[in-house]
Amino acid sequence: MSATPVQSEPRETAAPSRTRMGGNPTAPTASPDSQSEPAARLRSSAEISQTQAPRAAPRTSNRMPNAILVRLSNIQWKRILPFLGGLIVAAVTLVLLSRWLRSLPEVQSFLLTFPGNPTLPESAPTGLPAWMGWQHFLNMFFLVLIVRTGLQVRHEKKAPASFTPKEGSFFSPKGSTPKKVSLTQWLHQSLDVLWVLNGLIFIVLLFVTSQWMKIVPTNLDVIPNALSAALQYASLDWPHENGWLYYNALQMLAYFTTVFLAAPLAILSGMRFSTWWPDKNGRLSKIYPVEIARKVHYPVMLYFVAFTVVHVFLVFFTGALRNLNHMYTSRDVVDWVGLGVFILSLVVTAAAWILTKPLFTRPLAERFGTLSK
Repeated sequence: MSATPVQSEPRETAAPSRTRMGGNPTAPTASPDSQSEPAARLRSSAEISQTQAPRAAPRTSNRMPNAILVRLSNIQWKRILPFLGGLIVAAVTLVLLSRWLRSLPEVQSFLLTFPGNPTLPESAPTGLPAWMGWQHFLNMFFLVLIVRTGLQVRHEKKAPASFTPKEGSFFSPKGSTPKKVSLTQWLHQSLDVLWVLNGLIFIVLLFVTSQWMKIVPTNLDVIPNALSAALQYASLDWPHENGWLYYNALQMLAYFTTVFLAAPLAILSGMRFSTWWPDKNGRLSKIYPVEIARKVHYPVMLYFVAFTVVHVFLVFFTGALRNLNHMYTSRDVVDWVGLGVFILSLVVTAAAWILTKPLFTRPLAERFGTLSK
C-alpha cells in the first residue's frame, strides 16, 4: 500500500480501523505515516486467518470420519440386511425345530443308542503328543497367510511388482518356460510350498503315532453318530467334549474332510495356476483346463475359513483353558499356560502378516527371479 492515499485521509477515520482490529479507541492516535503499513499488515494477516482457518479445520479433523462414511456408503446394505435377517430367522427356526425333535420319544431313543461318539479301534491312542502342539500353530500360521495372500491375488487391481523366475530354478524347473506372475502370487505360491511340506510331516506323524485312528472313520456307526451330534449342536444342548480321548463323529468327519479331501483339492487346483504348470503340454492343459481349477480353488478356501471359524468357536465355548492346553501344551489340565502359548502364536502370526508386505518380500523374491513393474 502506498503512503500517499493514507496521508490524505482524515485522522478520524483511522480510529475505527484500529477498533475493528481490537485496538483501544481511547488510546492516543499515532501519525498516519507510522501506522499505515503495519496496520495494513495486521489487517491482511487477520483477514487471511479468518478466511483460511475455518476451511482448514474441517479438512483435517473430519478426514477419518469421512473415509469411514464413504466405505459404509459403498456397502450394499439393501442386500446385506435382508440376508442377515433371513440368516437369523433360519437359525432360530433350526434351534426350535431341533428342540422339538429332541422331545419326541423316537428321537430320544435314537440319541441314547447313538450319543455322538463313534466307535474307535481298541488300539486307538489316548492323549495328544507334543508334535501336535507345534503342528496346530504351523497350520494356523500358514493358513492365515495363505488366505490373506490368496484374497490379495484375487482382488488386486495392480500388482506391486511382477515376478519372473530364473529359468531352471525352483519356481521354473527344466523343461518349462518361466511364467511371469505378480509378486503377490509368488508369495502365495511360496507359502503354499511351506504349508504342503508341513502337511506331509503331519501326515507321516499321524500314522506313525496312530493318531490317525481319531480322525479316520473305521466303523459305519460314524454316520448315525454324526447325525446325533449335529442334532445336539443345533438344539444348543451340545454333545460331551473330551478331545483328549476322542472326537465326536461330526468332528471326526470334519477333520477327515479337511486333511484328506480339502487339502489335496487345494493343492491340485493351486498347482494349475502356479509357475510349475507345464504350459507346453497342451494335452494336459486341455484335460485339466484352468477354468475348472478356478471353480474348485476358491470354494475350498471358503471351506478352510469356515472350518477354522467353527473350530475356534468350539474351542473357546467348550472349555477354552483345557482345550488350548490339549492343542498347544499336550496336557490334560486346566491352567493358563495353553492360553499364553496361543496368544504368543497370535503375536507371531501378526508379525508375519506385516513382514509379508512388498517392502520385505521384494529382496527375497529377487533371489529366485527378476522383478519388474
